[in-house]
Amino acid sequence: MTKELTRCAWCGNDALYMEYHDKEWGKTTHDDKVLFEFLILEAAQAGLSWITILRRRENYKKAFADFDVHKVAAFDNEDVERLMQDAGIIRNRLKIISAIKNAQLFLELQKEFGSFDQYLYSFMPDGKTIVNTSSLITSSESDAISKDMKKRGFKFFGSTICYAYMQAVGMVNDHIPSCSFK
Repeated sequence: MTKELTRCAWCGNDALYMEYHDKEWGKTTHDDKVLFEFLILEAAQAGLSWITILRRRENYKKAFADFDVHKVAAFDNEDVERLMQDAGIIRNRLKIISAIKNAQLFLELQKEFGSFDQYLYSFMPDGKTIVNTSSLITSSESDAISKDMKKRGFKFFGSTICYAYMQAVGMVNDHIPSCSFK
């Protein structure tokens, strides 16, 4: 007899959402490549639903050089025009340009802090993941990270997007208490 899985309600019955919920959301990663991937994806999601981006994730991976931060940071105007023609991603010029600029800034933070992960966790209490009992849309940590990143020049990374990013990469665990994946 197998135990029935309980999931957070937000993933509903969509197979892609359930797989993302079960295997990634809220799971801590310290891998800068994954952290960069979600920086690109969460910024692209601004003003849209997450499932819209999740369904285009493989297209983003191809369009943005397998999320290689060095390659994306070197993208030029020709790359912007190429991306503007790519129907597999959200063709928003400001988001595309900001992805390139954010890649350049990501590299600067890696130099300054040793890794983007170390930069992010410098804002976390005791440098650790937060386990919440209820889901939020912002926090004092997301406020502080997004404020600092904005000051450094990052775009499309306000506190709400930052908090969603923190959930995605497991800096906060907001699975409901009864969730099988808490």
